[in-house]
Amino acid sequence: MRVLRPFLWAAVLVTAFVYITSVGHWNVAGFLPKVRSASVNKIYTEASAASSFSPDEQNNIDIFKASRDATVNITSVVYREGFFFELIPERGVGSGFIINSNGEILTNNHVVSGGGSKLTVTLSDNKRFRATILWTDSRNDLAMVKIDAGRKLPFLKLGDSDSLVVGQKVLAIGNPFEFQGTLTTGIVSSLNRTIEPEDGQRLEGLIQTDAAINPGNSGGPLLDSHGNVIGINSAIYGNGSQGSIGIGFAMPINRAKPMLEEYAQTGRVARPSLGIKTVYIAGDLAEELNLPMRGGLLIQTVERGSSADLAGLRGPRQMVVVGGNYQLGIGGDFIVGVEGEPVEGIETLTRAFNRKRAGDTLNLTVYRNGRTQQINVRLGEAGRAAL
Repeated sequence: MRVLRPFLWAAVLVTAFVYITSVGHWNVAGFLPKVRSASVNKIYTEASAASSFSPDEQNNIDIFKASRDATVNITSVVYREGFFFELIPERGVGSGFIINSNGEILTNNHVVSGGGSKLTVTLSDNKRFRATILWTDSRNDLAMVKIDAGRKLPFLKLGDSDSLVVGQKVLAIGNPFEFQGTLTTGIVSSLNRTIEPEDGQRLEGLIQTDAAINPGNSGGPLLDSHGNVIGINSAIYGNGSQGSIGIGFAMPINRAKPMLEEYAQTGRVARPSLGIKTVYIAGDLAEELNLPMRGGLLIQTVERGSSADLAGLRGPRQMVVVGGNYQLGIGGDFIVGVEGEPVEGIETLTRAFNRKRAGDTLNLTVYRNGRTQQINVRLGEAGRAAL
């Protein structure tokens, strides 16, 4: 019996082991002492996702969603003459915006100039179309092109740039540095700005804004808080390769409206011509010249055979030196009113003139020989006309 005892114990142990490991359902953790899990001390506080936006944020979001698909990317190929007189293709990039469902697009003249048949428009869905130039106006740096997308396209509504006030909110959408569909916001910083870009074409009556405008934004829309186009982004101050420094300029949308109307009626755009050059004079200098102190535009030249000449406007009778080095023509007509509005600077005449088309009549209030009189000028036609 003693001999069998070890074998019996071995059998019991084996049976117990098999039962515990394969048959019994033991909760070993229940026999162990309770252990509390240690919490991790975070060095930051995690916020919940934003469920709502401020009214201004929501306004930005809504305008972007409504305007994004009507803003396009425009690329052109311009051929430059190289060192050995060979033609070298250079790629230009800008923006534009669709103004009707038929695919007509407003942009800057400098975006499309030289592009010719190598003009391509890319929509927000990245579909590309060859574009045709319908008309250009280098004096206001405006142009209109058209694409045939084979479907109705989303478009933007045109606002009223004459009612703008400094400080109101504006939004710019475009393709700066080829980053398609970029939104920036800011305010109207100033109005009636005059600049002279590198190409030497003087641009007057511009909207100044601090909304970031960079290379590639040219031709894109400047929108008000209702999503209406009030300007066409045209230029930035400083070196364009360095990007925005908070001073950008847009062509007022009202400058384009007469051209759009003329094209819709006649299928062409003919720039009006007045045929004068003027200088703004007010205050003490005006008084010294026996002119109304409130100010006006003193005519310096009248182009022979021009609309102004045919209407009887008079240029200076003699030249005087002002301030030791500035020549001024005196004795000519002094324009104190344009279309019933008092003259407050050259922009008064520019603003009224740019609402006109060739063949329209421009009403001027002229101070001559100590008295005022009304002169109506029938505007002529010229491709690149000064006032």
